[in-house]
Amino acid sequence: MNRETQLKVTNDYIFKKIFAKKGNESILKDLLNSILQIKIKSIEVIADTNLERQLESNKLGILDLKAKVDEETIVNIEIQIINRYNMIERTLFYWSGLYYNVLQKGADYKEIKKVIAINILDYNEFDEGPYHEIARLRREYLYKILTDKIEIHFIQIPKFKKQRKDMKTKLDMWMDFISQIDEKEVKNAMSKNKEIKKAQEEYEYLTGDEEERRIAFLREKAIRDENSIFDAGKDIGFKSGEEHGIKKGKKEGIEIGREQGIEQNKKEIAKSMLKEKMPIETIMKVTKLSREEIEKIEKEM
Repeated sequence: MNRETQLKVTNDYIFKKIFAKKGNESILKDLLNSILQIKIKSIEVIADTNLERQLESNKLGILDLKAKVDEETIVNIEIQIINRYNMIERTLFYWSGLYYNVLQKGADYKEIKKVIAINILDYNEFDEGPYHEIARLRREYLYKILTDKIEIHFIQIPKFKKQRKDMKTKLDMWMDFISQIDEKEVKNAMSKNKEIKKAQEEYEYLTGDEEERRIAFLREKAIRDENSIFDAGKDIGFKSGEEHGIKKGKKEGIEIGREQGIEQNKKEIAKSMLKEKMPIETIMKVTKLSREEIEKIEKEM
């Protein structure tokens, strides 16, 4: 398969299929061990789409991965390939929703589980610093940690590519696999870590399966198309701002671009999938359209 056209592990659909699949818990555990630097005894992938619907009701949806670690910590992993310049605010908002939701009704606040957010980014969030950074809540006095229940990780792939020379920690090897930038280094990582070998085999199976490739390509196309709408919205905003002499025009333009294009984009993806005779349940999962909306599109076709 041509490496230029090959689907990447950073495709959030592919990533989730590799690490969230039942039976692949050992792969996820090894990846988290390398990121969190803790010894994990048990891990359970959990499904919770309610928060996703709240946050992404008018968008394509977040294909993130949630897991419960050792019955006392919730970990959320999200892949982002496009910089929307709102990752800090988005992460804090999403993290706070998870933190709130894990508290059982009537339970004491002290019983709230630790929530860790892990952002794997195909762009640099910070100009300076290492490719893997951890953010925590601290006091100003002596920079002491206020609580260990909030922890946010930023793993920046472009920085990794520049800093990877002579680095061979377990996380470095996992990043060789996730970035797929050097086939030789991927093979080297596979030879040293059986879980990376297992992940690579899963990746090769997924990218070789016709239906899985189609869904992943459609997912990637949707993200790229939404980014084009975002960029178009910025252009409209700049022009609007210049005409009216206000900065607010940029924000208004982005919203106009989103509203005008995003629904049409989802419908076009649904049409493509219907032409390929794909199940409505699969189309709903990819586009976040309702069954009724998809059936209406099918009738119009």
